[in-house]
Amino acid sequence: MSRSTISTFQLFALFPDEETARVYLEGRIWPDGPVCPVCRSQERVSALGACSTRKPGFYRCLACEFDFTVRTNTVMERSKVPLHKWLYAMYLVVTARKGVSSLQLAKEIGVTQKTAWFILGRLREACGGDGPGGGLDKLRGEVEVDECFVGGLEANKHEAKKLNAGRGAVGKVAVLGMRERNGRTHAKVIPDTTISTIQNEIHGAVEVGTQLYTDEHGAYSDLDGLFFSHETVNHGAGEYARGSAHTNGIESVWAVLKRGLHGVYHHASPKHLQRYVDEFAFRLNDGNVARHTTRRLDSFVDATKGKRITYRRLTA
Repeated sequence: MSRSTISTFQLFALFPDEETARVYLEGRIWPDGPVCPVCRSQERVSALGACSTRKPGFYRCLACEFDFTVRTNTVMERSKVPLHKWLYAMYLVVTARKGVSSLQLAKEIGVTQKTAWFILGRLREACGGDGPGGGLDKLRGEVEVDECFVGGLEANKHEAKKLNAGRGAVGKVAVLGMRERNGRTHAKVIPDTTISTIQNEIHGAVEVGTQLYTDEHGAYSDLDGLFFSHETVNHGAGEYARGSAHTNGIESVWAVLKRGLHGVYHHASPKHLQRYVDEFAFRLNDGNVARHTTRRLDSFVDATKGKRITYRRLTA
């Protein structure tokens, strides 16, 4: 067993029941004690367990008279699934390299497939965020940039669903990826692969002065100059590496993403695709296997704060 990994058996020993999971989540989400999610008050928060029929874990803010738990204002809000099952679902998401299906999760934690699908949808919502583009969070150093296309092959579609508009990216959704060498990954679903769309995303996510590596796609033209240094490799001519110029890192991201989408999830609609992309990016960043599993779990719990999503919104 790797020193950076804990087994399922060890996870169950850490969180054998809902109470141990609640104590862990409260310590992680409220390191200095319970905080009211409405008025942010901490001094006037009182536990309700000792003075009511409610179980431990319920709190009341005496400043605004709001009752809350550690689930409130997280992706777990208003869920009846026990907290230790939520933690096990998070564990599976960060340790399963290609993801876990809702059918498999339903069997693992003893819920319906519909409930498991909703849990995974909520967890993917937690994986998303502002990402690179916010000042110090921008990618820097040496960054590889590439795009991929997600969707079924025209040849495999029923005749009624074929677009008959050519080959390649027809009928597929474009995803733009940027990966630091030995660092973070940022991936985003984009409406098209035009110069303006792709270069706007690069300028928003990458720090000025960064060394960029791309293929010969025309949308990456004119990047070498005032803002970035830029080198390309000509895949069309069979060139995949020239010295330090290559896109092998981001290509490996696409390999795992597509294996997960095709082999585990089988299909991701354009409506939900960004959440699936966020899940894979999270595993490469905060969920990186180089970090201990408990640290990855800590990062996931941190990401659940302020990320509530309802079933109505998820299915709208």
